[in-house]
Amino acid sequence: MPNVSRRTVLRTLGGAAALAAAPAPAEARAPRPPHDDDLGLLFDSTRCVGCRACTVRCREANSLPEDVKLVDGVPYDAPIDLNDRTLTVIKRTSDGADGAFVKAQCMHCADPACVSVCMLGALHKGERGVVAYDVSRCVGCRYCQVACPFNVPRFQWSSATPRIVKCELCRHRWREGKGAACAEACPREAVVFGPRAELRAEAHRRLEAEPGRYQGGVYGEREGGGTGVLVLSAVPFTAMGLPALGSEAVPALGETIQHGIYQGFVAPVVLFGALAWVTWRNRRAGGGGEGER
Repeated sequence: MPNVSRRTVLRTLGGAAALAAAPAPAEARAPRPPHDDDLGLLFDSTRCVGCRACTVRCREANSLPEDVKLVDGVPYDAPIDLNDRTLTVIKRTSDGADGAFVKAQCMHCADPACVSVCMLGALHKGERGVVAYDVSRCVGCRYCQVACPFNVPRFQWSSATPRIVKCELCRHRWREGKGAACAEACPREAVVFGPRAELRAEAHRRLEAEPGRYQGGVYGEREGGGTGVLVLSAVPFTAMGLPALGSEAVPALGETIQHGIYQGFVAPVVLFGALAWVTWRNRRAGGGGEGER
């Protein structure tokens, strides 16, 4: 055994621990704001009549099977929530005497929590700001489901080769010059597809034209660092099931803490050093080596 005293080991570990605790030049997390040319949707709840044409057209455009349920013995393709066969769904919500329709789908955050936690980049920011999915990189950990503040990603539990299912803004249709199928199907322009700058301008135009019709401003303009899907409503956004988020991106705090802990790998060095000392001590105790000094 090497002639190393406990005092020497503890002194080394103490110095490493002090280095880990010392304020190192912090690696500031680069902000990831939305871009004006990012593609997205504007959903105006006050114009939605709940026809669910968007849900049906989305299913057709993405070649998804029907989500049929029996109601009094009659089959209906009318999902009540997102699932592994439904990328968008219209829900009815109420706020006291008032009610509203809400379109549930991926919000295509400018700085997405799902992307932040995805270990291999299966979920990533793709072309034009869309949160895209690459099944070849997915290991099925489902961290994205836990991280998403909007409870969007769904896992195909019933499939032998499961994947994560979520809206990708019909990106497979872009090369054909087409946009999101849900917007094409909407008969009342409750759903509008386009660049984020144009969607913001249209949202504020509607707010200014009929200020008494809406409340809460434009959801997604700043919430969670900004989202690609913007929402207008006559009822509070929380009553629609949208989370009350600040202007900071959801992953910001967690990634900042991680960067601080693992900067320069000081913390792992301290941990493995401690384990090495325990191993060294146990071997000395079991081997009857030289006494400690």
